[in-house]
Parts: sequence; structure tokens; C-alpha cells
Amino acid sequence: MGKEKVIRINEKDNVAVALFPLKKGESLPSPDGGTALTVEDPIPGGHKIALADLEPGDRIIKYGFPIGAASARIGRGAHVHTHNLRTLLSETPEYRYRPAARRDETAQGEALEITAFRRKDGRIGIRNEIWIVPTVGCVNRIAETLAQWADREYGGQLVDGVYAWTHPYGCSQMGADHETTKTILADLAKHPNAGGVLILALGCENNTLQGFKEALGPYAEDSGRMAFLVAQECEDEIARGKALLTTLAAHAGKSGREGAKLSELIIGLKCGGSDGFSGITANALVGRLSDALCGMGASVILTEVPEMFGAEQLLMDRCETRESFDRTVSLIVNSKKYYSSHNQVVYENPSPGNKAGGITTLEDKSCGCVQKGGTVPVRGVYRYSERVVPGRGGLLLLEGPGNDMVSTTAMTAAGAHLILFTTGRGTPLGAPVPTVKISSNTALAEKKKNWIDFDAGALFDKGMEPLCSALLELIVDVASGRRKTQNELNGYREIAVFKDGVTL
Repeated sequence: MGKEKVIRINEKDNVAVALFPLKKGESLPSPDGGTALTVEDPIPGGHKIALADLEPGDRIIKYGFPIGAASARIGRGAHVHTHNLRTLLSETPEYRYRPAARRDETAQGEALEITAFRRKDGRIGIRNEIWIVPTVGCVNRIAETLAQWADREYGGQLVDGVYAWTHPYGCSQMGADHETTKTILADLAKHPNAGGVLILALGCENNTLQGFKEALGPYAEDSGRMAFLVAQECEDEIARGKALLTTLAAHAGKSGREGAKLSELIIGLKCGGSDGFSGITANALVGRLSDALCGMGASVILTEVPEMFGAEQLLMDRCETRESFDRTVSLIVNSKKYYSSHNQVVYENPSPGNKAGGITTLEDKSCGCVQKGGTVPVRGVYRYSERVVPGRGGLLLLEGPGNDMVSTTAMTAAGAHLILFTTGRGTPLGAPVPTVKISSNTALAEKKKNWIDFDAGALFDKGMEPLCSALLELIVDVASGRRKTQNELNGYREIAVFKDGVTL
């Protein structure tokens, strides 16, 4: 397979993907078994080449699914990209519930053993950290100062590390926008990867400490794990914060790893900085792994709803129940309404970097993106800021945008212990939880060793099953604390909250 220069992903496809740059006039064996393919244009690696003559309006098929239509005549062997391919997306498609189309069985496998920290509420955490959660952006610098001090004092000793999740919100917000910010921050504070949490307030924000405690519920009463500091109410907030963090670290330091099952894990799925290989290697590999993880009883979360546009019916056909289908339709429709309410078209995507990497339309990107969810049935659908039910198991859809920071934060707040993040162009971004970066091509893995944890580009040489086993082994090691991800080693961890409202 390593000697092939182009790959046809699905037998229905009328385009193939160049595995390497192709020169004009080059003659190649046709991947569809036809006569030799003559390259009509210079074609970059990751970009598409036509396997047949196509007229304007003809559907372009990739992944066995239309990714758009020809906007001009395309000759066999020609470069297929933005200059001759247009989207077929519209704001008002019709969706059908087709339960017969979905796969009914998930291949079952034995749940592997991991080691984790067992929390008071029964959930597991795969890290034992202290998190500082500001209720309002006004205290961000205080939070960072305290986190840096506490990490020097206790990080790597009593606890795995100390981190502040700074953000610009918590005040000058109204209604649902304010409630969403409060809920996301509260859900971060409840996350089981944190053995101790300091809630840092200013004192005059509209995200009041009292209201925030109500959002925390019973967790606010766990005095061993959670502490509160209102900066305006003490003479020296730094000294007070250090005292509270010292107590939290002592309490968290008493926790130790114990045996747990991989089935208890919640794993987020994300792609960012995608290229033409993402849907062929990295996303396909993660999809195979997702099926295996679901078979062991683990939960996997697929989000980035705008990057489901054009491939949403594929997911709807896999919905386990009519309720999950209806919730998926609502997820898609509401996301499109968000675009239209701001007078924006739903297909203003892919990004310039995606296009440079070979992705042409949103359908092209979406069909590659949803592969991360494998082939198992959709078992649950969650709105933004909802928490995943522990032990639910299977493939879960979560409302969230394509934006990397917002969507990784949403999955973390929903309960993801770690995130599998595929990339073809490369990105250093990390979530608050361990973020396993999986490159779609070997060149990126070799160039950015300080970003990438796993090379899915090796799929062409090693095959799917060996790589899937190796990636599963990596996940077990990361979850059990035997290995840190590059985002952890680099300290690249941050949050972003979705905002949809006025600023006062």
C-alpha cells in the first residue's frame, strides 16, 4: 500500500485522494481498476483527482457520499477542488427516520483494566489535580498567580498539577448566556480529574458566589475537595488563597490510584487543523477505536455540530431510538438557526488551512469528521452544557461549535476524562484534560514531535488493526497515569465558553 500514489476511499467514489504530490502528465494505475490515469494538473498531496469525466451539476462522491457538485466540466485525471466543486448544502433539508438503516449490534469486547482515582460520588478521575475556577474574568490574574505558586509547591508531589481556568465572562451577561457560563464553570468544578477545587470570586459580579454554589449543588458542601475565596472580602487575597490551596493539596494528596475498568471512561473526539488525509487515516483510525471502546462499555462523545452539516443523515440513520433521532434533528436545526439568526450561511467552512490541505466543501470536511464516531449506534444526544450520565456507554452526540477551544471545553465540562484530537496541519491546543494529538500524516508527526502523541499516517504501512491496538494501549497508559500527553508536558491547557448574548 505504501507504493500507491492515490487512494480511492469507497468503491462508489468518483474521485481519489493523492497520497503524494502528483505531476502533470504522470501516468498512474487507476484505483477503480480502469485504464491508466493520466494526471491533467499538478495536484498537491491530500487533494482530489477525478476518476471519471464529470459535467457541471454531477455529484462528486467521496467516502461513498456526495461532497458537492461539479461547478464546471472536470476531465478524468483533473484536480478537483474549490475552482470546480461547489457545496450542495442548504439551510432547510428534510430528514428521515430510518431505523432499518442503523446498525443494531456493537461488537462486544472485554473491558480492560486501568488505574484511576475513585471520587466520593463514585466517578473516576484519571488525574489528581487542583483546579482554580474564577467565577468572573476580573480575578484571572489572581487565579494565575495562585496556580503558579501552588504548582511550584505541590505539583508533581501531593498532586499532579495546579491549573487556573481563566476566561473573560461571569459578568455583563444576561439570561441564558449568563446561565450557560455559570453551568459550564460549575461542571468544570465538578470534574473528577480535579482532586481539589478553589472557586475564586471577586464579590460584585452577576455570577454571584451564592448562585454559583446553587449550580454546584451537593459538591459545594464537600469541604475537603472544594474551597471558596471572595477577593473583596479579605485584606490579602493571595495569602488567603495560598492557605486554602495548601489545605486542598493536603486533602487531594491522600488519594491514590486503584483498579478501575476502561468502561468507566468518557472520551471526547475532536479534529482541528484537518487536511485531505484526516478522513483517510486519523479519523478513520479513531472511528475504529471508538467502535472498540464502545464495545467495552466506554462512552465516546462526538461534537462539532457545524461539521456534521452535510453528513448528518449518516448519523441520524444510526440513532438507537426515535427520541435520539429527534434530538439529533433538533441539534442540527438549532445550530443552523444560530447561523441564520446572525445572517450567516451554514456552509462558511472549511477554513483556509483546511482548503490548502485538500478539503473543499463542508460536506467533504463533515464526511471525514464524523468518521471519528465509528459505526456504532448513537445512544444519547446532549445539549451544550449538559453533563454526560456516567456509565451511559456508546456513542453520544454533544451540541457544540467546531471551534477547537470551545468544543474541547464543552466535552471536558460534559465529563470527558481525555480527548482524542486528530490533526493534519498541526495545532498545539490542549483541553483541561489530557489531549491525545493524532497526526493524519507522518510528515507532521516527524516535524512536530513536541505536539503529536501518535502518528496515524503509519496506517498506510502498518495497517488498521496494529495501529488501533497501539492507540488503545496509549489510551490505557494515559488514563492510568503512566504517560503524559504532549499538551500536558507543554502546559498547553485552556478553556473557552460559548457566548451567544449581549455584553452589558
